[in-house]
Amino acid sequence: MLIEEGYTLTSSDASDKMLKGAYKTRWDRRREPSFFDWEIEEANWLTLPQDVRKPVGGFDVVLCMGNSFPHLLDEHGDLRDHKKCFENFMGMLKPGGVLIIDHRNYDYILKHGRAPKKNIYYNSKHIRDIRTQVIYENNAPKQITLNYTMDVEEDGDFILSYQPHTLKSFTGLLKEAFGANAKHTIYADFKRIEDEPEPAFYIHVIEKPANKFNFNQV
Repeated sequence: MLIEEGYTLTSSDASDKMLKGAYKTRWDRRREPSFFDWEIEEANWLTLPQDVRKPVGGFDVVLCMGNSFPHLLDEHGDLRDHKKCFENFMGMLKPGGVLIIDHRNYDYILKHGRAPKKNIYYNSKHIRDIRTQVIYENNAPKQITLNYTMDVEEDGDFILSYQPHTLKSFTGLLKEAFGANAKHTIYADFKRIEDEPEPAFYIHVIEKPANKFNFNQV
């Protein structure tokens, strides 16, 4: 979609399956100049500067959407990996560039013990049930698991595990990486946050300050 809208795109993923899908799409549309120039890289968020070639000056936008980031769990108990990823996202941007990143409304899940029924990304008629499990450690939420039961002919049941980022904690991580004064806007299901009090997803748009010094490049 971004390529069709005229943007120059570099895509990255750590999943072989996802990369193969992207490669196939690029090959199928290779006669279109914009798709021929589409760069696709195997990359890890933790080693992003080494895995993805950054254009001179940096990217205008880094996109991390579809609730993908919360799949990174806190294995150390201090969110060090999450902080490193945000530093890497910021480091890939040019001054004034923006990171657009989203996550589920985990505040709602922790409060009600279940995920909101609505979902802005998909609404499959084949979802028969979603069982929600919250795992606690030292009286603090450690992990949220959603167990999907699908009404399909083949075995379509699957389990997804997430880091239970609250809106406050996620905002704090972003501000720590980009600076306390970085311009930061939060949307609720792509609406103004005051217009959607119980969204399924929060979308963050944060700008790299023009004078933000990138220690990773020293």
